[in-house]
Amino acid sequence: MRLVPPEIPRPSYAESGVPDEWDEPLVKSPEVIDRMRRAGQAAAEVLQIAAAAVAPGVTTDRLDAIAHEECIRRGGYPSPLNYRWFPKSLCTSVNEVICHGIPDDRELADGDIVNLDVTIFLDGVHGDTNMTVPVGTVDPESLRLIDVTRQCTHLGIAAVRPGEPVNVIGKAIETHAHANGFEVVRAFIGHGIGEQFHTDLQIPHYYERRARTIMEPGMTFTVEPMISAGTWRHAIWDDDWTAVTTDNSRVAQFEHTLVVTDTGSEILTLPAAGA
Repeated sequence: MRLVPPEIPRPSYAESGVPDEWDEPLVKSPEVIDRMRRAGQAAAEVLQIAAAAVAPGVTTDRLDAIAHEECIRRGGYPSPLNYRWFPKSLCTSVNEVICHGIPDDRELADGDIVNLDVTIFLDGVHGDTNMTVPVGTVDPESLRLIDVTRQCTHLGIAAVRPGEPVNVIGKAIETHAHANGFEVVRAFIGHGIGEQFHTDLQIPHYYERRARTIMEPGMTFTVEPMISAGTWRHAIWDDDWTAVTTDNSRVAQFEHTLVVTDTGSEILTLPAAGA
C-alpha cells in the first residue's frame, strides 16, 4: 500500500479496512452536493491524467502511482486504498477483467484495453468515475465494444428523471447493448454515494423489474455499466477482488457520479473548465 500524508483527511476505513455504515439520506442537501461536485471534478481530473499515461509497456502499478499522487496533490485520499482491505489506490481492469483489478507489475501490451477506476475522498465525500482506454493499436471489435459501452453509459444517464423508477436506467442500457450484440454484466451495479463510498441504493445496469426506487431531486448515485463482448457471467479470482468473465471475453466500462435534478440529472464527475 502507498502512504498517504498524515494531514490528508481520511475516510473511516483508512486504518481498519472496515467502513462505518449508517443510514445516509438518499436525498442530499445542497451543501453536500456542492462538496460532491468538487470531489467529482477532482476525480475526473485524476482520471484524465492517469488515462494519458496509458501506453504499451506501462505497468498498471505505475498507473496506480500516478493516480495516488494526483489524489494527494488535490488534498484528497484515494478512496479504494484499504477499502475492505483493497491494497491499491486505483482499480485497473485489463481485457477480460470486469472490475476491481489490482494494479501490479504487469506491463500493458499493444492491443489491450484497460479500465481505470478512480475514486477520491475529498471534503468529506467521495467522487467516483472510470473509463476504458485502448492500449496502442486495438482491434476494431474491441474499439466497437468501448464505443458502445460509452453510448450505453450516456443512454443510462439520459434515462434519469425524477418520478421514474431506477430500473429505467438499466432498461436503456440493456436495450442498446443487446441491439449491438453485447451483454450486460449483472453481478456489479451502480450504487448510492456521498459521505459513504457505497450506500444502500442500488442501480442495476440491466432491466430489473423489482428495482422500483423512485428517483428524486438530490439523490446521488453512480451509473457504471460493464458491457461484455461475450457472456455476462463472472468468476472471482482467489485474491477475492478481481472479477473476470467466465469465457475470457473482453469487457469495457464507463462511470459517472450523478445527482438527480428537477428535470433530469447533473454529472458530477466532469473536470472543471480548463482542467
